[in-house]
Amino acid sequence: MGSLVIKNLNVSIENQQILTGVNLEIPQGEVHAIMGPNATGKSTLAYTLMGHPKYTITEGQILLDGKDIIGLSPEERSLAGIFLAFQYPVAIPGVTVANFLRTAMNAHRKAKNPEDKGIPILEFRKQLIEKMNLLEMDPAMAGRYLNDGFSGGEKKRVEILQMAMLEPRIAILDETDSGLDIDALRIVSEGINTLKNNNLGILVITHYQRMLNYLKPDMVHVMADGKILMSGGPDLALRLENEGYEWIKSSEIA
Repeated sequence: MGSLVIKNLNVSIENQQILTGVNLEIPQGEVHAIMGPNATGKSTLAYTLMGHPKYTITEGQILLDGKDIIGLSPEERSLAGIFLAFQYPVAIPGVTVANFLRTAMNAHRKAKNPEDKGIPILEFRKQLIEKMNLLEMDPAMAGRYLNDGFSGGEKKRVEILQMAMLEPRIAILDETDSGLDIDALRIVSEGINTLKNNNLGILVITHYQRMLNYLKPDMVHVMADGKILMSGGPDLALRLENEGYEWIKSSEIA
């Protein structure tokens, strides 16, 4: 199995330093959670890993199976097996969920085999219904325009549906739990757990313990001031839920 390794990652936006020496490793088959106060660089890390051009890497490496992917475009990173579930998914009027997913899947297939003619429609429909059932989604959503008029919970389910159909190796979930009610959170988390069993590595960014109750992370990392201040097991998330973050900052100063 492979892994995503982040080494001494420094990132700035318009000459303002945001990340200062982030080190992290996410092996396939494991769930790693990042928690921390607002405006500490968590989403910056997510977008940087996916190759957003707004973020400038001033130092460090992002290695997928030992290969530095910093020079790759977001599309190339996706084809290499990295997936980002957005905190705020955008709407694309005029493009149905089904057409979007089939186009994305065909792009991945063609990258692996230039002679590939695309996934047959019947096979695609079978996979789509199977994954939608997994996420307890109404099949009629496949015919709706992508995220157009969707509720927050529907948008997040479609994000996980994309992940299920594309079958990435490393998934970055940027506050996927925001906007989900209790039932939707359970359903989405169970779907993610099913995918994890297929050797998916997951980096989940969250403010709350509730999603981690379902995902059961292997490691929890605390980010503040643009760097990882502390790492530990699932118990660390429980302590953060009860005590906040000030004790970590105090221990760093001490």
